[in-house]
Amino acid sequence: MIVSQPASSPLPIPQPGADDGSRFSAALRAGSELLSSMRFAIALLTVLCIASVIGTIIVQDAPAVNLIDQFGPFWGQLFLMLGLNAVYSTWWFLLILAFLVVSTSLCIARNTPKFLTDLRSYKENIHVQSLAAFHHKAQGDLPQTPQAAVQRIGQALAQSGWKVRLQARSANTGNDGASEPGWMVAAKAGSWNRIGYILAHSAIVLICLGGLFDGQSFVRAMTWFDGKSVYTGGGYLSQIGPRHRLSPRNPAFRGNLMVTEGASSSTAVLQQPDGVLLQDLPFAVELKKFNVAYYPNGMPRQFESDIVIHDLATGRQQAAKVGVNHPVGYKGIHIYQSSFDDGGSRVTLQALPMNSGGPPFTVQGVIGGSSQIDNGHGDKLRLELTGLRVLNVEDLAQANDDARAPKPPGNLASVLHAQLGAADKSDSPQKLRNVGPSISYKLRDAAGQAIEFNNYMRPVNLDDGVPEFLLGVRDAPGAPFRYLRIPADDQGTIQGFMRLRAALLDPALRERAVRRYVARVTDPQNAKLAEQLQQPALRTLDIFAGAEPVQGPDKEKIAGGFPALQAFVTASVPAAERDRAASVLLQILGGSLYTLENITREAAHQPPLPDDAATQHFMTQAVDALSDAAAYPAPVALMLQSYDQVQASVLQVTRSPGKLIVYLGCALLALGIFGMLYIHQRRLWVWLTPKTGGDGEPETHAVMALSATRQTLDTDREFTRLRALLLGAPPNS
Repeated sequence: MIVSQPASSPLPIPQPGADDGSRFSAALRAGSELLSSMRFAIALLTVLCIASVIGTIIVQDAPAVNLIDQFGPFWGQLFLMLGLNAVYSTWWFLLILAFLVVSTSLCIARNTPKFLTDLRSYKENIHVQSLAAFHHKAQGDLPQTPQAAVQRIGQALAQSGWKVRLQARSANTGNDGASEPGWMVAAKAGSWNRIGYILAHSAIVLICLGGLFDGQSFVRAMTWFDGKSVYTGGGYLSQIGPRHRLSPRNPAFRGNLMVTEGASSSTAVLQQPDGVLLQDLPFAVELKKFNVAYYPNGMPRQFESDIVIHDLATGRQQAAKVGVNHPVGYKGIHIYQSSFDDGGSRVTLQALPMNSGGPPFTVQGVIGGSSQIDNGHGDKLRLELTGLRVLNVEDLAQANDDARAPKPPGNLASVLHAQLGAADKSDSPQKLRNVGPSISYKLRDAAGQAIEFNNYMRPVNLDDGVPEFLLGVRDAPGAPFRYLRIPADDQGTIQGFMRLRAALLDPALRERAVRRYVARVTDPQNAKLAEQLQQPALRTLDIFAGAEPVQGPDKEKIAGGFPALQAFVTASVPAAERDRAASVLLQILGGSLYTLENITREAAHQPPLPDDAATQHFMTQAVDALSDAAAYPAPVALMLQSYDQVQASVLQVTRSPGKLIVYLGCALLALGIFGMLYIHQRRLWVWLTPKTGGDGEPETHAVMALSATRQTLDTDREFTRLRALLLGAPPNS
């Protein structure tokens, strides 16, 4: 059965999209409430604080390989993916700053009208019955007419710094609906408390805006919308195309400008997480002279640059001096002294063959340049000269003290004193000394893999013994250098050791040294004993020199040195006799090498080494160095012979439009916090109604109440004072 609906009352048919407007409005209001809420702003501030702590712990703008070396492959790649090596320029950090600006601005826009209305209002229309609900309240009778009392109270409050408004009106005083005329005195003080809230929130907006302006927001905007991209290759700055260069009109940037003495530059380098961007400047900076002053121990005390600024548009020149904490400004761009570097010094190096025993040869180059050298097997190695340091200030105290010696335990006070106090306090005395120039270079093979070296020009006396030449090597940029310590000969040079190293690699000289050693330690009448000793002595020297291949426990070939002798003893001598066999082999090795050293000195027309303690010390260090040299990862070692230093100044150029905004924000923040913490808003109401006294004279009944944003002891004391001033009640009542 079908029942039809009357035409007079049709069923409502929902229209599609009829409620879309209301739902959109509700969602907009909900989003606005969320953005302008205190919880949302606090959450954003918390994330920013955590990100800032991470940016303090992790070195910013460091190479990616350093992050991987420090934290491992997994965490290093994760940190790189999150951009933690450049926290303050990541998109999510800038986005949080932008949201915080929006959130705080909405909060200001929503609450400022209320604060301003409250600031202008005296609330004189308050109900009389409401005065009894305040914490601070009092009442009393005044021997005056209401007109006289209201004038006296108003003047007294005005003289005390209150803003007063008087109102004559009738008010309900009971439940019967009756009303009586009276006067309402409404006063307020500390209205700057509300202004403090507005100033503090506005300061947050300004500081965040300054951070956005001086951060990477403009640089990222130009790379996104102006077709720019980060440069990830190498080469000279002049060869990098315009796609990777930012306009001189870029409103905000921070980059480094390296200028060599006698040269000029107008291109700054902006470090990015995945490469660099070039910032063209409206002027060129010419470095006339770079000046460095040193402390007596050799550490830099002050460095500054004498520069000339050349305006590229007008040709105007301006001389200036840039020092640490003394920047120079030009056309809104500030130039700071950041550091100093090598500007292409010319060096002369002596290449010492480490594995072939050939004669040394000379290599000349320029810091920052590269050349080709032979690796001894017909292949070429790429030599890259990376750095020249004329001064190297090192702490040599630990080399003279036995740091591993156990120290007697102290009492609790001494332990606390050792752990607390100034950050620069040290339990051990420092012995800072300039150990002279050093040269840094890389040797890169055909596959592109490089090993980095750092060799000191002069011998260093580390333990008050024989001075040693330090030859550093490392396989990764973030790893510490491992040093080959080569003792200096009696002439203070490295040539004595290199002659001994070359003689050790010569089979004929090894055999000659063994024969002379055996003849020296055996009886000339006992030829059989000499013959029995000569064969193991020669084999010991061959194994130590790497001439006889020895396999280690894992079947790997050992090049020579003490590891080869240890592997030989382990493989050929029973366990019970290994200590005795090792002692005999070391005695034979020491005597043979001492004889070999004297043979090399004879060939160089030098007297033999005397058999004394100094010679024994030298030979001990030389044997250790010969053992370590067998594992040296390069065919040659390059030692610095001479140099012609050319210095370069590293300047930081910045255009920071947000700096003044941040300064203004900091000033507003200080005023706002002062207003919120030290200025308390108070409101006072006094309701005056006429009353007839017992003697028929007119009197006034007064009801008084005080409201304060904070209930403190100062508020209690102020109310007591006001009660005594206005109502005449004693302060201790």
